[in-house]
Amino acid sequence: MFGWEFPPHILGGLGTASYGLTKGMSRQEDLDITFCIPKPWGDEDQSFLKIIGMNSTPVVWRDVQWDYVKQRLPYMDPQLYYNLRDHIYADFNYIGTNDLGCIEFSGRYPENLYEEINNYSIVAGVVARQQDFDIIHSHDWLTYPAGIHAKQVSGKPLVIHVHATDFDRSRGNVNPTVYAIEKNGMDNADHIMCVSELTRQTVINKYYQDPRKVSTVHNAVTPLPQEILDIVPQKKPNEKVVTFLGRLTMQKGPEYFVEAAAMVLQRTNNIRFCMAGNGDMMDKMIRLVAERGISDRFHFPGFMKGKQVYEVLKASDVYVMPSVSEPFGISPLEAMQVSVPTIISKQSGCAEILEKCIKVDYWDIHALADAMYAICNYPALYEYLRDEGKKEVDAIKWEDAGLKVRKIYDEVIKNYNK
Repeated sequence: MFGWEFPPHILGGLGTASYGLTKGMSRQEDLDITFCIPKPWGDEDQSFLKIIGMNSTPVVWRDVQWDYVKQRLPYMDPQLYYNLRDHIYADFNYIGTNDLGCIEFSGRYPENLYEEINNYSIVAGVVARQQDFDIIHSHDWLTYPAGIHAKQVSGKPLVIHVHATDFDRSRGNVNPTVYAIEKNGMDNADHIMCVSELTRQTVINKYYQDPRKVSTVHNAVTPLPQEILDIVPQKKPNEKVVTFLGRLTMQKGPEYFVEAAAMVLQRTNNIRFCMAGNGDMMDKMIRLVAERGISDRFHFPGFMKGKQVYEVLKASDVYVMPSVSEPFGISPLEAMQVSVPTIISKQSGCAEILEKCIKVDYWDIHALADAMYAICNYPALYEYLRDEGKKEVDAIKWEDAGLKVRKIYDEVIKNYNK
């Protein structure tokens, strides 16, 4: 598998989904997963898979000693470094390599992202020559070029996993470079997995893919550890909290949340609104809140991760995801896991599998405001969504998603050599 992020170091839903799926798939006894990421930090859970860091895979031969490798790459078995080095296939002295012959990666989404994507695909050729595997699985557009290169090098089949498309991220104002990378990945894939039927239709209609090679595998949630379940919510007894948690970007519809909040506050004053996350619309949202005169009831705590996410969720009475175009959206499932009533947009992939929540069109701020107000003021509705939502989401398991993926693998491998 080629991925871009992996817990505990994540910047969005891609890392969470990669972890959940691989953990669920690891329950299959005859399945071994090697997961490649640009830059591991050494504290990733490798109890159910093997992680290879592309930043510690040499692409240029360097004569270095065992002790020096251990010193420079303390989280990596030096033997793996030497095994990878034996499979360098290009005789070139890449300008950007360090004294181990490796390319540095930020492990994030830097300004030179296209360069990092290209470098990642170069390193994929070394990994594909050294590793023993049956199938290649690329997560999201960042790793499609790596998957294609690995397929060319190894002759093994490629499946790609579409977690989002640029049509989702850009509200239709598609970046031609990103679109070209996405379409090239889809054209070269032997099968395409999408996180929702919504995304599957985009792949078929906007990227012109054969429907027979495109499947839907919905995301799920990982059971929560005890330390999360034991979090005691910090909240005032007579005050309700409504929360938005996600990137503050066009795709996530933060302005609809603010406008609906302003409507709610015309009817009551005992509700606070929390907009957790950051993004390019942060300043615009702060100004919009000020213009609506609701700054005293609004909070912007910034980016949340790990335990912080659940501290915010547990302190909430309502969770809202008003996304304009959401391929799936794991965060509502996480909110429902900790018994928080949830409102989602009908334009989200998770709306295909969730019933015990309220669904509204993202643009319908009147309906959104009504739903927020109702959950905060009608205890019977609050309790129904709290209890039934948790029951529903606890039945959505990554092991089931993993079994669907395995079935696709088996079918692809069977047909590949025909």
